[in-house]
Amino acid sequence: MISFNVITPFPAMFDNVLNESILLKAKQKNIAEYNIFNLFNYLDNSSERIDDYPFGGGEGMILKAKPISDAVKDIKSVVGNDSKHRVIFPTPDGQVFNHSKAKELSKESSLIFICGHYKGIDQRIRDEIVTDEISIGDFVLTSGELPAMIMIDSIIRLKKGVLNNYESAKKDSFYNLLLDGPHYTRPREFEGNNVPDVLLSGNHKKIKDWFLNQREEKTKKLRLDLWKKYKSKKME
Repeated sequence: MISFNVITPFPAMFDNVLNESILLKAKQKNIAEYNIFNLFNYLDNSSERIDDYPFGGGEGMILKAKPISDAVKDIKSVVGNDSKHRVIFPTPDGQVFNHSKAKELSKESSLIFICGHYKGIDQRIRDEIVTDEISIGDFVLTSGELPAMIMIDSIIRLKKGVLNNYESAKKDSFYNLLLDGPHYTRPREFEGNNVPDVLLSGNHKKIKDWFLNQREEKTKKLRLDLWKKYKSKKME
């Protein structure tokens, strides 16, 4: 089982996401567990704030170190100090998240997500506690909750037993450096557009070759960076 542990000032944001569709099925199958920790619960008293002004001046507020540190300690006591915990801080200035990173993280037993707000979190947490600083793209969001949800969704679907057909995940975009190809279902004709004849031929080799060609052409056209890596790997 993989344990997803989220530290957030807004725990209600996760209620629907973690209790629907594939994420819910993963929990029902005991493949994953989700624990949400309210950052406000780690203040010494209710009159305190979870954030404060930055030393040295500047705009924006910074989440304090102590509440986050106390929350991480609590998670380790709940999940188990003996477990290996990867502590993830979603941040625009982190390593860009991709399929390889999702596969890597899917092999862990415990993931802790620290959801930042405002201008981020105290650097001492990043230096001493965080193991992975991850960005979901070159843009800025108002908080870390949405990136955490995206990463959890991407990671959990790579666990065997979560998807009804795990083999389908191996044909997704990025699995072998190629983007996914086109897919068709009934009806055979829709508003004058027909399903390609090869898909109706029953010739599995031709279908496989056609689909690979479609993936290669799409990747070459849309993601030249991936295409170059793919070609280089094929030549090894």
